[in-house]
Amino acid sequence: MSAFTTRPEISGTFGVVSSTHWLASQTAMGILERGGNAFDAAVAGGFVLQVVEPHLNGPGGEVPILLWSESQQRMLAVNGQGVAPAEASAAAFLRLGFEQVPGIGLLPATVPGAFGAWLTVLKEHGSLPLADVLEPAIRYAREGFPLVPRAVQAIYAVQDLFRTQWTSSAEVWLPSGRIPAPGSLFRLPRLAETYERIVREAQACASGRTDEIEAAIGIWYRGFVAQEVDRYYRTEKVRDTSGEKHGGLLRYDDMAAWSATVEAPLTIDFGRYTLAKCGFWSQGPSFLEQIGMLRHADLASHAPHTAGFVHRIAEAAKLAMADRLAWYGAAPGADEEIQRALLSDDYLRLRWFETGSRASTDLRPGSPCGRKPRLPDLAVADRTLLSADTRFGIGEPTFATLPPVTEWAEREIFVGDTCHIDVIDKDGNMAAATPSGGWLSSSPAIPALGFSINTRLQMTWMDEGLPNTVTPRVAPCTTLSPSMALRDGEPYMAFGTPGGDQQDQWSPAFFLRHAVHGMNLQEAIDAPAWHIDHFPSSFWPRQTRLNQLTVESRFALPEIEKLRVAGHEVKVGDAWSESRMSACSRERDARGRLLLRAAANPRGMQGYAVGR
Repeated sequence: MSAFTTRPEISGTFGVVSSTHWLASQTAMGILERGGNAFDAAVAGGFVLQVVEPHLNGPGGEVPILLWSESQQRMLAVNGQGVAPAEASAAAFLRLGFEQVPGIGLLPATVPGAFGAWLTVLKEHGSLPLADVLEPAIRYAREGFPLVPRAVQAIYAVQDLFRTQWTSSAEVWLPSGRIPAPGSLFRLPRLAETYERIVREAQACASGRTDEIEAAIGIWYRGFVAQEVDRYYRTEKVRDTSGEKHGGLLRYDDMAAWSATVEAPLTIDFGRYTLAKCGFWSQGPSFLEQIGMLRHADLASHAPHTAGFVHRIAEAAKLAMADRLAWYGAAPGADEEIQRALLSDDYLRLRWFETGSRASTDLRPGSPCGRKPRLPDLAVADRTLLSADTRFGIGEPTFATLPPVTEWAEREIFVGDTCHIDVIDKDGNMAAATPSGGWLSSSPAIPALGFSINTRLQMTWMDEGLPNTVTPRVAPCTTLSPSMALRDGEPYMAFGTPGGDQQDQWSPAFFLRHAVHGMNLQEAIDAPAWHIDHFPSSFWPRQTRLNQLTVESRFALPEIEKLRVAGHEVKVGDAWSESRMSACSRERDARGRLLLRAAANPRGMQGYAVGR
């Protein structure tokens, strides 16, 4: 099967960008053209994503960021996942009659970490002033941006909720009471005012670039933004998936006590490559576990379009995601020794030899250090659904099951909850970030601010003593998971994808197509893709499905049949329905000059790579 690409792999020497929206990619490239570095560009592109992909992320969301600093010669992980409110605990939710943290409304909010994480990167590694980096996002919010069809689908899906319950969201997303038309210029004036006020107040109380950025962080977490969040979450009660109205738990003190943290990423080796991911507060280590297992899988003998390639990666993913369920998180039930053991070669070799030629039909977490895994109560999802009100949405902004919007699209396809951006500049600095949360459909817009707060706390469990039990002032284990790779010890690639639980399924397959089979970045992105469902969803109501493998229809029918014969419950999706990868790479030629490359996902017709 010859490699096929929908577009060329971009190459250049000045800078490259890839993201899930063309306006974010072009914004970041514009920052590079103005003399900014990769970190300035990523931050500016990240803030634009909040505006132009409001159904997939927003100012009230979160973001993990990986970066390579060429001047410091080191890789860093920035944790922009906010923590649970001090009032949030299993006991608190049980008193309200919940067996699960709900998927929408005010109760599942965590501290919105994206602003602090982006500005931490800007302060520590960027070069441009705050106003210059925020200007593109403010301009799009103030003057208008083309509303992509899937954002309109999101608004359509929850319009009744907005009209009857979340009226502050109706004011933002249903101007003049109407659903906006796909492609129409859409404005977010209140959001523009919020960011303009932050810039204005920061400039008034500080002098110099670093002081202004510090002041802006303070304004967000201890100034008028935190005050408005506290006021709304303390005084309002809104409808959620229980069918009842509840107030929020997020408070000013939660905002004021939080700050983004910076740490070394976790890594694992695969041949010439060293892969880097965020820590066990994310699902990123599941990528590393899969790569560690697949060192023993002889993938070179199985072409990317074959059942053998898909089967091996799918079976490794099943084991890694079972480990995620049992061992990942930052709550008091987490054990750092156990988590370190999950990435040891001895453990991963043994895990690989638990796989075979038949598809596993069991959820099988491992026993690192001889510890028996303990799982949450998985039957809670079925009990929750018996009394849930799902008319107005679930946990993840996935609207594929809602009535088709036939006047707008031939098929109703909307899957995704996240964005992604990668940047590499002429000096070799690299950034990879996966912003999410604060979806327009997740919680009502705060009237004074013009945006919603995330609902990431739905990813925790109520069972006491687990690594990911809902715990005051502890962050939930997030699905968000950017990636980086070194090659022969040199920084090489920044990459990632939206997709919730699919992020660390699509990313390993992309990487292996590139690293093992030599596909260029665009070929590896465009190749037929798949995902498994073999674990409880990270999103409310957290239902569990085992042994389902969804493949794009571009796989040959004989290969699909081989997967069925191997025991997989195969679902054949549309030809271009899986994966949302973005990627940028760098390497030096024989004279030491940097050659930069980039590629982006064609699925959904939004992602673009740019560069020169």
